[in-house]
Amino acid sequence: MSEAPWYDTAPAHAVRVVASLREYRTAEQAMRRRTRESMRMGEADLKALRFLLKAEAEGRHATPAALCAHLSIKSSSVTAMLDRLAAAGHVTRHPHPQDRRSLTIRATPGADEEVRHTLAAMHRRMLDVAAGLDPRAAAVVAGFLAQLTVIAEQGERGSAA
Repeated sequence: MSEAPWYDTAPAHAVRVVASLREYRTAEQAMRRRTRESMRMGEADLKALRFLLKAEAEGRHATPAALCAHLSIKSSSVTAMLDRLAAAGHVTRHPHPQDRRSLTIRATPGADEEVRHTLAAMHRRMLDVAAGLDPRAAAVVAGFLAQLTVIAEQGERGSAA
């Protein structure tokens, strides 16, 4: 018996693509879990570090409030997370250069190196696979994934459309 009635009438190639995407997502989630475990941090901690590294690369000051908004968690939870990450040597807090009442948070060079080292080999292999696509195929894949991203972001709102 199939998962849902629409699978019975969906073209076989479409079902294969969606099944392959599910398999990829499962493998990616497992890889992220292994990464978090090897770095001894939770998912939100790793997301916070990636946010801090991106902000620094873009020349932006990362604040606790920006981290709250990015992670969609309460200020008290961000404070506890930052305490934990600071104790582990992954982040440092600094006075904000324009707002005396605020702080900026930066990932330490060691945290940056650990994240890059842990993820670099996998990202390099993924880029190698993508580089093997001709530009037209790459555009098709990127467009397909962009459309799926929109659907995922819409969630249940999109089901009525």
